[in-house]
Amino acid sequence: MVMTEASQYLINLGRKVAQPYAALPEIRAIVLTGSASEGVSDFYSDLDVIVYYETLPAEDLLAQIAEQNGGINRAQIAPRQDDQAMEHYFVDGVECQFGHTTVAAWEAEMASVLDQLDVASPVQKALGGMAEAIPLYGEALVREWQAKLAAYPESLAEAMVQHHLAFYPLWGYHDRMRTRDATIWLTGMLVENAHALIGTLAGLNHLYFSSFQFKRTHHFVEKMSIAPPDFADRLEALFHADAATTAEQCAGLVGEVITLVEEHMPQIDTSRARRRLGWKPQGWTPVENMS
Repeated sequence: MVMTEASQYLINLGRKVAQPYAALPEIRAIVLTGSASEGVSDFYSDLDVIVYYETLPAEDLLAQIAEQNGGINRAQIAPRQDDQAMEHYFVDGVECQFGHTTVAAWEAEMASVLDQLDVASPVQKALGGMAEAIPLYGEALVREWQAKLAAYPESLAEAMVQHHLAFYPLWGYHDRMRTRDATIWLTGMLVENAHALIGTLAGLNHLYFSSFQFKRTHHFVEKMSIAPPDFADRLEALFHADAATTAEQCAGLVGEVITLVEEHMPQIDTSRARRRLGWKPQGWTPVENMS
């Protein structure tokens, strides 16, 4: 992979702004994650840094470090908790987002997916980010986490496929909704199907996936060895075709993904998904002389 110029800039900036946090006595690890660690940033991208502690530093100390880093317009992204804080500030025009959490809280989040098989949790986004994160401090601990994430449990893969193998029969609703001014509803259904397709393939390919702020579809699909031909392009095309073509091509992609599940995870029951694939509602005709 060729790293973009913007990614290299953000990595260098990340190393700089991480230094004050690395000097704290409670520190255990710091990682740079997101588009910069994946090498795909552009000049609109923000900097994503996660800092791990034994105990969370006081709020005034975090504010001091932001000032030390030359940060401006500092604000909380979410309300502070006992074991987690999220903030952002700008350094030389770059939005720097910092997640602060304890090692115990992070490892509990990892366990919620790896052991408890929470397939719908947005924590999966964080797990995927950690898998490709760049250690800025505490490399040994970060590599330990990454090794654990790389050993993707087969039970999680099956749970992912079972959860996401549920598609709205857009192809069946097309004629029914054509005269009902339902563009927004049909578009929402298409988005749900797109997430279901990606999530099913993520399970087959042992990838962490969350629909939360999902982007860079092509980059994600490139990690898949099991997928329909030209999957990312065909998925993107669904959102730019006319309604009838979208319905037909969506059904085609769903059918191909179901076939892949049957080939690679024959233990998964695909019968309900198959039935929905062929579903179309039947219209009715008024009865004359109804009494």
